[in-house]
Amino acid sequence: MRKFSRDSAAVVRTLIQSVILRRNQPSTMAQADIALIGLAVMGQNLILNMNDHGFVVCAFNRTVSKVHDFLNNEAKGTKVIGAESLEDMVSKLKKPRRILLLVKAGQAVDDFIDKLVPLLEPGDIIIDGGNSEYRDTTRRCKSLKEKNLLFVGSGVSGGEDGARYGPSLMPGGHKDAWPHIKDIFQSIAAKVGTGEPCCDWVGDEGAGHFVKMVHNGIEYGDMQLICEAYHLMKDVLCMDHDEMAQAFDQWNKTELDSFLIEITANILKFKDADGTHLLPKIRDSAGQKGTGKWTAISALEYGTPVTLIGEAVFARCLSSLKDERVQASKSLTGPQGVKFTGNKAQFLEDIRKALYASKIISYAQGFMLLRQAAVEFGWSLNYGAIALMWRGGCIIRSVFLGKIKEAFDRNSELQSLLLDNFFSKAVQDCQDSWRGVVSTGVQQGIPMPCFTTALSFYDGYRHEMLPANLLQAQRDYFGAHTYELLSNPGKFNHTNWTGHGGKVSSSSYNA
Repeated sequence: MRKFSRDSAAVVRTLIQSVILRRNQPSTMAQADIALIGLAVMGQNLILNMNDHGFVVCAFNRTVSKVHDFLNNEAKGTKVIGAESLEDMVSKLKKPRRILLLVKAGQAVDDFIDKLVPLLEPGDIIIDGGNSEYRDTTRRCKSLKEKNLLFVGSGVSGGEDGARYGPSLMPGGHKDAWPHIKDIFQSIAAKVGTGEPCCDWVGDEGAGHFVKMVHNGIEYGDMQLICEAYHLMKDVLCMDHDEMAQAFDQWNKTELDSFLIEITANILKFKDADGTHLLPKIRDSAGQKGTGKWTAISALEYGTPVTLIGEAVFARCLSSLKDERVQASKSLTGPQGVKFTGNKAQFLEDIRKALYASKIISYAQGFMLLRQAAVEFGWSLNYGAIALMWRGGCIIRSVFLGKIKEAFDRNSELQSLLLDNFFSKAVQDCQDSWRGVVSTGVQQGIPMPCFTTALSFYDGYRHEMLPANLLQAQRDYFGAHTYELLSNPGKFNHTNWTGHGGKVSSSSYNA
């Protein structure tokens, strides 16, 4: 008998699966409420979430065998249907057609859009649920508007568990699309309080992905702050893993109640197969996918002092220099023979308060960046609604975010969280502990980039007068960059500091 090659057998198997798939499809063609392209873990879980809430989903993947595998396994027994091609998928969608992309950010999104455009009609909706750069989303909005198609760029947060049981969703783009996707998005989103969905319309063009970017930046900050608290507990207080886990468990019953504090306690408790704790065995070199870096770059671009997220990004960069740090540790010295002699229980509480105060600073900075972006792009952002979107489902979900929503409910024009009475008082209550922790950490040689930059920002923000007057004088001295006088702001002056510099000044500019 003639033997099939392995490739031939795979082709025959795919053809058989295709026939079975077609036989299992109901006869009505336009039956799906929404299509989802991209069957990695997030895509599969979002499909199952939508199915649980009564929506018929058409699943498609560039590798069609993944569609068959999904329908025969994870989606078996559900109302989920599959598609053999993009044309097949489009034919099965109710109008206006709604297509959610969960593919790798960048070129893959553009490639799918280019293939979909000829198959769609005016008013159809393409949704990008990946971690796209917000400028790409703005570009796609403008391009598709010219073709009478609606585009939505939606942040999706919560990981695979959130996708399956309730993520935080941050949609923005063409607002005309919102009435057609609102029911699906708010049904599958996480719920908080009396059932409020962690999803609402964010704003025009790239607003949804910008908000998701800031969310991820704040996530970088939260994680680094927790790591610095852990470092102080481990190396200053010499606590063992079980003691630290117990402390984080206790903190999770306070204002710090959050997903990240909860999982930190679980990580500290976790033991390897040999019965010893796993955490000390993990290489201390952190990775990143770029969204925290994007936040820091945007902060610089729009002149907003989001210092804590920037330091969190740089802390990861420094951690990646593992080999250099090992070499440096052999020759660079720090404080010698310094031991903590204070009250350990009190210092542990001081660390908790320092963490809380620094967290307030991080979120204050994040919302300052959102406010500046709204000015730059003419977006109308609802900051209280954004806090609610992050209140559940996402990685930074916490009780704390409910307090932020309340602050913006009290004053929708609030310039900074630090000017809200609740947060102002909270920082005041933590201030002595915060300063004590930073001082002790410095004396002990513990790196605390986020604790220290948070305190520096607070001190800078509360100062009526900063030494930037000297800075402006220096700039005018060497470059004739001009300065303003306190008595006459808005009028730029130049001084001939040396007597031979002349009266011609450079043009003024803002960084």
